[in-house]
Amino acid sequence: MEKESRPQTIALVGNPNCGKTSIFNQLTGLQQKVGNFPGVTVDKKVGQLRVGSETIQLLDLPGTYSLYPNSKDERIVAQTLINPSDENHPDAVVYVADVTKIEKHLLLFSQVQDLGIPTLLVLNMADMAEKEGIEVDLKKLSQNFGISAITVSGRTGKGLDQLQEALINLLQKKEAYNPDKAFYLPTQPEKKIIKAIRDQFSIITTDYQALLLAHHHQWLPFLSIQEKEAITGLQEQHSFESIKQQVNETMDRYNRISPILYSTIHNPEERDNWVTRKLDYWLTHRIIGPIIFFVIMTLVFQAIFAWATIPMDGIEAFFGWMAGLVSNNFPGGWLTDLITDGILAGLGGILVFVPQIAILFFLIALLEEVGYMARAAFMFDRIMQFFGLNGKSIVALISGGACAIPAVMSTRTISNWKERLITILVTPLISCSARIPVYTVLIGFVVPSTIVGGIFNLQGLAFMGLYLLGIVAALVSAFVFKLILKSDERSFLMLELPEYRLPVMRNVWLTVWEKVKTFAWEAGKVIFVISIVLWVLAYFGPSNKMQLAEQAALEIAAEQNLDETATANLVASQQLEASYAGHVGKFIEPAIKPLGFDWKIGIALITSFAAREVFVGTMATIYSIGSEEDETTIRNKMAAERNPVTGELVYTAATSLSLLIFYVFAMQCMSTLAVVKRETNSWKWPIVQFLFMSAMAYFGSLLVFQLMN
Repeated sequence: MEKESRPQTIALVGNPNCGKTSIFNQLTGLQQKVGNFPGVTVDKKVGQLRVGSETIQLLDLPGTYSLYPNSKDERIVAQTLINPSDENHPDAVVYVADVTKIEKHLLLFSQVQDLGIPTLLVLNMADMAEKEGIEVDLKKLSQNFGISAITVSGRTGKGLDQLQEALINLLQKKEAYNPDKAFYLPTQPEKKIIKAIRDQFSIITTDYQALLLAHHHQWLPFLSIQEKEAITGLQEQHSFESIKQQVNETMDRYNRISPILYSTIHNPEERDNWVTRKLDYWLTHRIIGPIIFFVIMTLVFQAIFAWATIPMDGIEAFFGWMAGLVSNNFPGGWLTDLITDGILAGLGGILVFVPQIAILFFLIALLEEVGYMARAAFMFDRIMQFFGLNGKSIVALISGGACAIPAVMSTRTISNWKERLITILVTPLISCSARIPVYTVLIGFVVPSTIVGGIFNLQGLAFMGLYLLGIVAALVSAFVFKLILKSDERSFLMLELPEYRLPVMRNVWLTVWEKVKTFAWEAGKVIFVISIVLWVLAYFGPSNKMQLAEQAALEIAAEQNLDETATANLVASQQLEASYAGHVGKFIEPAIKPLGFDWKIGIALITSFAAREVFVGTMATIYSIGSEEDETTIRNKMAAERNPVTGELVYTAATSLSLLIFYVFAMQCMSTLAVVKRETNSWKWPIVQFLFMSAMAYFGSLLVFQLMN
């Protein structure tokens, strides 16, 4: 959107955990949308706010501690505020600071002030300040900083009416930039390079913009290669030492801010919050902390299964009812089948995940709101970084045990792009609930159902072993990607442990709504199209071969005196072999034969790309078993299946274990690929993910089958 054609834009800026997003949610509610900044996959939230006759666009920028960034999120803030020609450059800034921790939160405020952008200082957490006895002289504070300042509470909504009025006044206040009011007074080397840059770049309007250009020119995307080289030359010419100057500037700003706060804010002696100390002692303990975390995550994991079952069954029943309604009221033919087996099945396959996504993000948002997730990230950061991940990756990896889709979406909390990307790439290796039907059917062919040690079922131990194999594969793959992927971002976790607070349910519900909407619409479009393509491949084939397959099936049914249901299943099985999907199965059979797979398993590999659990349904169709039959019957039929040429059993221990290994590693989930595409804003990474996981699956299965056969 061009700046000239958009409403006037106000950016909300502040440190992480300052309550900025709570204020944004209070002001905009559902009148907000999520997109990506141009050229990157960092989220931006944009909301519309109508105040009187004015429509204001609010931009919720990522939280950052200063304009000297360490992550991609923080770089976005810096480049948006530095460059006046940026399409997201705001007309004004609302700077949100936690009044209970105000000294730490005003470094960035002073930097924004020096950029010459009209700024309003909003002191958030007014309710907490009142409880702690903190008193603020707003009039004196405003005079000393040369701007308007107000107090609000993003939790309770107190002061938001006053804030809306202040937003209009802020946009109407267009004072010229006055360098004499700057917080930071540049040193002599800085003054020289500032003058040289301002003489060379016409878009630069303030001294501090020029200074930030000197610090950040190497990565700023709006500068050309020639411009970057020119600034590098100026640095050398004027002996400009970036790191040293940043340290000096930061100390100088604090020296100027502290006396102002001392004279305007009365803060009683900080009380010893023994509750927080005691909670943090146990929740971040080296040994007990991780145990508590895994207990909490186990409860979350169980809740996803327990709470999602009924709504998921309801969604499946609804789409089954819709399919039956269409079948009973529309004439038979390919169009009816397209609607029932393609469109409705595709929609059902998308929306059936919504309960899991909603429940997961509801619980994660609750833990985030009360301040626990920051502690979890802190606990696991060191070991996760060894594997190229981040402390926050632990949440995604554990969530992947339920479903990789919401787990991939939860990686947005990881600010380091390399660590976030590695987490996205390896999360699908964690065995999800969709693999359970496959494991259930196949494990019986590999290990007997016997008790070991008096209490452990051998098949149950094998089941656990498959999960552990996926975890090990995820960590090893992450370590390999750590060595391969290059990034100029430093790998460390910097966060402020927030106070424990009751959750703001408005924020929780908006988070759930945003995640569900994003999945259902953005990922759903891709899933829907692929579902229809898969249906077409399985339904159609060369016309003469499809007819011959149907005739052959009817003849066999007549000879064996099969009933109507069994005849229909046999026809479906024969036509599946003759379909384009069947041809693909035959085509890939030479490639999968070394793994112990025949063309029928090949079809299952193709159709289960829609979702891994489709494997069982495909087997039921191929082996002429009605959908009403349970998994035990399917397993018995598969156990009796023999190779028509050799007469040997198809599902030997070697073939079954090979197939299990394949499903542990393979990316057999188009839904996950669609979400990865959406989260990375590129097809490059889903393709890389599909290829490396498929290679692991193929060669892992090959090794197992050849060793056991």
